[in-house]
Amino acid sequence: MPGDVLRSRKFHILLAIAVFYVAWQVWLTIAAPQKVAGVAGESEKINILVTLPFPPERFHFQKLQTFGRVSGAEEANALEVRGVKRDDLTTVARPYWVRRVEPLKP
Repeated sequence: MPGDVLRSRKFHILLAIAVFYVAWQVWLTIAAPQKVAGVAGESEKINILVTLPFPPERFHFQKLQTFGRVSGAEEANALEVRGVKRDDLTTVARPYWVRRVEPLKP
């Protein structure tokens, strides 16, 4: 009986979904640091510009507000986020819809 479960089509589909999900999460984790650019200095918090591949919507504003204060959009596809902890920069860059994270120009 247990051997039948391992050979079933449903098991193979669930296994493929689980493998894909884990691979996706690993890829997001590996890609995140590469999206963070030009962050120098030693202050604990930094003001950043988060660039998306499309115009941001309410969802993106709300997600980024968990890391700092969203103060507006400088460009059509970018959001200004102020007071972000340096330790959170790779977490901000982790979602697939974040293209780039860079310091906000004064």
